[in-house]
Amino acid sequence: MTYYWPPSGGSGVQRWMYFAKYLKKHGWMPFVITVDEKYASYRVLDKSFVTEVNDIHVTKTKSRELLKWYSLLFTGSKKRGIPQGEVKKNGFLSKFAAFIRGNFFIPDARKGWNAFAGDEAIKLIKKENIKIIITTGPPHSTHLIGSRIKSLFDIKWFADFRDPWTAIFYNKDLYRSNWAKKKDTRLEKKILCTADAILTTKGGSLVQKLRTKSPNQTFHVLPNGYDAKLMESIKRINVQHFHIVYTGLLTENQDYRIFTKALAELSKNNRICFSLAGQISESILNYIKDELPKVEIDYKGYLSHENALRLMKSGDLLLNFIFKSAHEDMISGKLFEYLATGIPILSIGNSNSDVGNIFSEASFAKMIPSNDKKSIQNFIIKAIKEKGKAGNKLPGIEKWSRYELTKDLIDIISKEQL
Repeated sequence: MTYYWPPSGGSGVQRWMYFAKYLKKHGWMPFVITVDEKYASYRVLDKSFVTEVNDIHVTKTKSRELLKWYSLLFTGSKKRGIPQGEVKKNGFLSKFAAFIRGNFFIPDARKGWNAFAGDEAIKLIKKENIKIIITTGPPHSTHLIGSRIKSLFDIKWFADFRDPWTAIFYNKDLYRSNWAKKKDTRLEKKILCTADAILTTKGGSLVQKLRTKSPNQTFHVLPNGYDAKLMESIKRINVQHFHIVYTGLLTENQDYRIFTKALAELSKNNRICFSLAGQISESILNYIKDELPKVEIDYKGYLSHENALRLMKSGDLLLNFIFKSAHEDMISGKLFEYLATGIPILSIGNSNSDVGNIFSEASFAKMIPSNDKKSIQNFIIKAIKEKGKAGNKLPGIEKWSRYELTKDLIDIISKEQL
């Protein structure tokens, strides 16, 4: 069961879209329950994803979307939804919106889907004699459907945590009452203790934090990855001027300002093109343009997944910013795609993090703290000097292909069935 499914765009949809696709290629028969896009609160659409899963059995349900009314009240539009990756707190209205979000949407504003999805799941399990279910979050309210099903059937249930739940880095900005914190923690613990096993995208500190709430639970680390077949089909493109590419979400919860100042100094003596694609606010874009008058800024908006990969493969340097306070608990799927391109990568964040350790094994990738402007400049200068010749190799990158990761998923499921 997954809330995000094609034609939803963004990173959240890709994990189980690809798992479903490759489970079927490995001889399994996945059944997907999701929300009908007419009722869903999707920030972006990517209709190109639909062709990836057009042979998967999908049941779409209605939903009562509290998020649409919240969005209408605070943004004037039902489609804008909740800002991703940050909590805006500039002014009374933004603070009030954060308070509503933190205290009334527990565990989240998409829980209005649960009753519809749960009813359909019960019908499908009876009809198809299904013995394994998987719920994936965010939205973590999806796991409550799994808990309901587990109480009704003798069934194996895996709860997949793509991101942390109560420990997500932006919760501290939501003005949560003690009552709200306790309720959310209670729901999370219920899931952690009643699921047959927990899947996570990252091990280490994330699993340690979850294990404190359910010491006897079984945890399996199943990272995000990249589509090797699609990546191979897209050829690398050489752009005339030194080309920096950033894709994805960019918010005030990421340290982009020192990098911008470092690039401004280098642009005085180098022709640089800086392309950005994804969900980026107008205020951040204006800041970047104001700080980089000599850099050619090209904002592409939201691109389909394939076009985002094409943009990556036109770069001489791929840029990433780790979310503040999130380096221990999250690894973006985008980073595996960055690594698979074979293009040099500069990431701004904690060099002692798991991502920093992965980058240290690559031939031309580095994690640099946001306050180290000199090291940032030196890395960019190195990439400029090696334009057209530089490559970035990571030994064993193949293990993060979606196809190989699906084999790992099958191994996990098979062992838990024994």
